[in-house]
Parts: sequence; structure tokens; C-alpha cells
Amino acid sequence: MKVLEVQPTPNPNAVKIVVDQPISDTPLSFFNPAAGKDHPLAAKLFAIPGVTSLLILNDFVTVSKAADAVWKNITPAAKRVLAEHQG
Repeated sequence: MKVLEVQPTPNPNAVKIVVDQPISDTPLSFFNPAAGKDHPLAAKLFAIPGVTSLLILNDFVTVSKAADAVWKNITPAAKRVLAEHQG
């Protein structure tokens, strides 16, 4: 899938990553890595250091990070994971 854009959110520790195709037609919330361990995409996103929670819905993923993590390390890795994901 192709990442179309990365949008800021009101929360400085979360971004919305929009892709070019639906990922899930129902909301999927993963509040910690253990919750996402059995979901292929969530598990790969949680493998990125600093990722703390995920919301997956329709054509976007909201990625939340730890307060001390930096986006310049997380965003490129998340974009790579999404680009490689085969729905």
C-alpha cells in the first residue's frame, strides 16, 4: 500500500498516517504491544521503538509514541511497514 500523507493530531505524541486503501472496516485499537501481538500489521508497527498504541480504521493508522521518543525515528519506519504491508 502507498502512504498518502502523515497528518498531525491535537496530541503531539500521535500522528495519523493515511494510506491509499482500506486497512480495516471496523476500528481496531491496540493500547499496548501485547494487545497487537496477534495482528500482523500492529505487531510490525509495535516493533518500532517508541510506538505505544495504535488505532487502525478505514484507510488510516493513528500511531502514538512515548513522550521521549522522536518522530524522525518513528515516522519513516512506520511508512516503510505500511508500504510493505499486504492487506
